[in-house]
Amino acid sequence: MGMTITEKIFARAGGKNTVRPGDLVNAKIDMVMCHDVTTPPAISMLKEHDIDRVFDTEKIAVTPDHFQPPKDIKSAELHKRLDAWAKDKGIKYYYPLGKAGVCHALLPEQGHIRPGEVIVGGDSHTCTYGAFAAFSTGIGSTDLAASIATGQLWFKVPASMKFTLTGKLRTGVYSKDIILEVIRRIGTDGALYRAMEFVGPTIKTLSMEARMTITNMAIEAGGKNGIIGFDEITKEYLDGRLKGKQDYTVYESDADASYIHSDTVDCSTLEPLVAFPHLPSNGKVIGECAGLAMDQCYIGSCTNGRIEDLRVVAGILKGRQVKIRTIVVPATPEIWKQAMNEGLFDIFYEAGCVISAPTCGACLGGFMGILAAGEKCISTTNRNFVGRMGSPKSEVYLASPATAAASAVEGKLADPRKYL
Repeated sequence: MGMTITEKIFARAGGKNTVRPGDLVNAKIDMVMCHDVTTPPAISMLKEHDIDRVFDTEKIAVTPDHFQPPKDIKSAELHKRLDAWAKDKGIKYYYPLGKAGVCHALLPEQGHIRPGEVIVGGDSHTCTYGAFAAFSTGIGSTDLAASIATGQLWFKVPASMKFTLTGKLRTGVYSKDIILEVIRRIGTDGALYRAMEFVGPTIKTLSMEARMTITNMAIEAGGKNGIIGFDEITKEYLDGRLKGKQDYTVYESDADASYIHSDTVDCSTLEPLVAFPHLPSNGKVIGECAGLAMDQCYIGSCTNGRIEDLRVVAGILKGRQVKIRTIVVPATPEIWKQAMNEGLFDIFYEAGCVISAPTCGACLGGFMGILAAGEKCISTTNRNFVGRMGSPKSEVYLASPATAAASAVEGKLADPRKYL
């Protein structure tokens, strides 16, 4: 019996010829992502155990992002500890304030993600990097400390699920709608500790940015990782971008690989979706919910804060005014500068939006867009649990950048297709 792409990556990382779901593998880590919330506790754990080392100064990427710039004294202390540690250990790929960005947009953009590798990070949405035919998953501070010090970590090989995407996306429907549909079908625990593998002809039509949106939300279905195979679009994105070594190994799932679950999504039938509170699986087509009043629109995050997303938003907002407070957050400094150079900021400004420096702040209810009790927010983020963006009595509605922008213009949930 053959192996899936995820199983082949684990076999390579564990020095084995074959692995099967349920096997325990001591895998060599190829890249560790560190940010300002989960890394300081990991640093403290290492210090408590008199471990004063990192396994490889070129295989760790560090950026503050959740509370950057620092919003208060406590977050400033986190940044201070992260900064001192990164400098003391000589971390080569450290992105301090001014270069810092939302981690899951920054690492691919800056060339730290390679196909066939094992990547971990102290953040649940580390699964984003699976868009590059890599295994990537989020871990807690304890496992992060072990990874930083040893470059190894134990894993149970996950069983794989296959989602075949077919059909051409219609105007106004995007990759965010695809993943919301998948999660709507299987639920927030439908892929618990499983690899979600996305295949099919529709994938071939999606940019790397769109693919990252899909794998980013694998965790919202309980997935251990999301993964998409390598093709020319992947190669084009990586060419001239990779830091350090330029070579990588591409793995493909065997034709006779075993999947615990398979499903086909005809993307040509999809409509814009909105995930209602308080679960990403609570998706409703826009025709069923248009007209519900909103108080805030948030456009950004590691899910939909890239240049492609901002261009879609600008296309809808151009020549129009927003009716609710609308916050636009480019995910990295490079995206911020590109959006400014392309004139997107002028469009956002004229429409009445707030434009922020790169930060995760509002997405996790930290700052830069906190919701008061009773307020409703249409958001391009990935999670809408109770209290996610502020008061436990507020509500978050997840949607694509297009649906969010149309809703900002009307001040209520709106179908983006009338503006495209």
